[in-house]
Amino acid sequence: MAAPAKRVEQLDRVVIRFAGDSGDGMQLTGDRFTSETAQLGNDISTLPNFPAEIRAPAGTLPGVSSFQVHFADYDILTPGDSPNVLVAMNPAALKANLADLPTGADIIVNTDEFTKRNLTKVGYSVSPLEDGSLDGYALHPVALTSMTIGALAELGVAKKDAERAKNMFALGLLSWMYSRPFESTIRFLENKFAKRPDLVAANKAAFNAGWNFGETTEDFSVRYEVKPAKMLPGTYRNITGNAALALGLVAAGVRAKLPVFLGAYPITPASDILHELSKHKRFGITTMQAEDEIAAIGAAVGAAYGGALGVTTTSGPGVALKGETISLAIALELPLVIIDVQRAGPSTGMPTKTEQADLNMALYGRHGEAPLAVIAPRSPSDCFHAAIEAARIALKYRTPVILLSDNYVANGSEPWLLPDVYDLPDISVPYTTEPNGDDGRFLPYLRDPETLARPWAIPGTPGLEHRIGGLEKADKTGDISYDPANHEFMVRIRAERIESIPVPDVEIEDPDENARVLVLGWGSTYGPIGAACRSLRQRGLPIAQAHLRHLSPLPANLGEVLKAYDRVIIPEMNLGQLAHVIRARYLVDAVPFNQVSGLPFTAATLENMLEDVVKNG
Repeated sequence: MAAPAKRVEQLDRVVIRFAGDSGDGMQLTGDRFTSETAQLGNDISTLPNFPAEIRAPAGTLPGVSSFQVHFADYDILTPGDSPNVLVAMNPAALKANLADLPTGADIIVNTDEFTKRNLTKVGYSVSPLEDGSLDGYALHPVALTSMTIGALAELGVAKKDAERAKNMFALGLLSWMYSRPFESTIRFLENKFAKRPDLVAANKAAFNAGWNFGETTEDFSVRYEVKPAKMLPGTYRNITGNAALALGLVAAGVRAKLPVFLGAYPITPASDILHELSKHKRFGITTMQAEDEIAAIGAAVGAAYGGALGVTTTSGPGVALKGETISLAIALELPLVIIDVQRAGPSTGMPTKTEQADLNMALYGRHGEAPLAVIAPRSPSDCFHAAIEAARIALKYRTPVILLSDNYVANGSEPWLLPDVYDLPDISVPYTTEPNGDDGRFLPYLRDPETLARPWAIPGTPGLEHRIGGLEKADKTGDISYDPANHEFMVRIRAERIESIPVPDVEIEDPDENARVLVLGWGSTYGPIGAACRSLRQRGLPIAQAHLRHLSPLPANLGEVLKAYDRVIIPEMNLGQLAHVIRARYLVDAVPFNQVSGLPFTAATLENMLEDVVKNG
């Protein structure tokens, strides 16, 4: 007798978190569920969270890895605050994530891992599955491991390989629960394990077993559907911030009509940019994995001197090491893009956790007066356009540009509307090919009157031989100079060149134009701030939002905007670095709101704080 058809319920949004040991494949499971969801046209935002260790101790709280995906039938801005569903592969995963769950949330637990030994590892004297502590949730005990082994028994798969496939069982179950398509996952498995047909068969069987379990078990009586979100027409793909940065650099090279050279040393969480760029040699991309951070940026400066778009990627510790060579590039006045994917510090800190604490270093972290341009993308897909903007400024104004991403943006993902390459800006700049002095000489520091940029003369161009190096240059001639007046002039003209870069005015989101409180953000705080402000407005509380992409130079209208509001609140994942800049520069009593937990703000945290400010001043 056929099982009765399950009831289908419509939802507008869902937040799911997969959690388990680092070796349980939670990142892969979350990524595949995200890809399935993207195919349905839902809006998506994701938050991977994993330990820094390659293989943290199994079954322990520090070893828990998780992947959260928020999908909806409308525009969303964050990966969600509280999961509606937690898939916990062991007691550690349950304990590490339980506090984030709202009452009534679904908890799917792998009962096979709730052994006395595993419970003791995380401080459970009695199993939470039996002591009533989970009565406020919808608990679904599922023997994921043993059911997976059983499903693969006839395939002759080794027990260890069969156990590893339990994440595919969980993926199949969740794909059934939320009516996700599974064809792309099957193709993925066939490609990933193409050289191991036995593993293809095992993982496909585990996925199908999970799907069929959902279809037949009485524990899951409802399936859910989330309709596609209304989006602008076009072709979309799900993209991470690091992938978007890499593709943005490819596009920048194409639109600049220049080869791109990346000098990089592997460092979490920036290494994926190197990995992705290395795949695109056909677009004139050259990648070099250097022996250290200093060699990486040295090679990039050399490439810029040779006429390429020079790029180096790193995180905070690497920027510290690169500081002297960044100063050299400032003195040479060469185009260079430095991508800093920020992580929690100081020192080695927490390599896989997020932070916004490198702003001071980006703005000021060099010896001498050494200004440069600084920009920050606000979301994973925005990284593509931020990379092009960084390249445009570097090339046009002959300056290093620091692009401040962070771990939250870099590893998170969202839908990206693929642009038409020919709609992207032309950022090409001409090399200097002829002497520019009145007497027929070449003057390497004779400046363009509009941009204050010096000529970009490629080595080997006849008649354009000139001296380079870190010693102070004489105005126009580029000769070594120790003259006090010349040094003052060169210091001031380098600063003026950066300050005079035209950047777009900051835009204000204040729909009713009656807000007295302005929330100012930069970088990855855009999503949580936007979600909090949206919620407050829906409740009738007026609040304005502004977000900075350009941090050096700052938008020309920013001072006027700040003075138009009674209160200015600046949430940051640091101890108030932008707030200090704003207070010093504009003499505005900007109020910082800070968090340095290694995790992004939740929208609820910001909403509660901002509600109090709006109501009580």
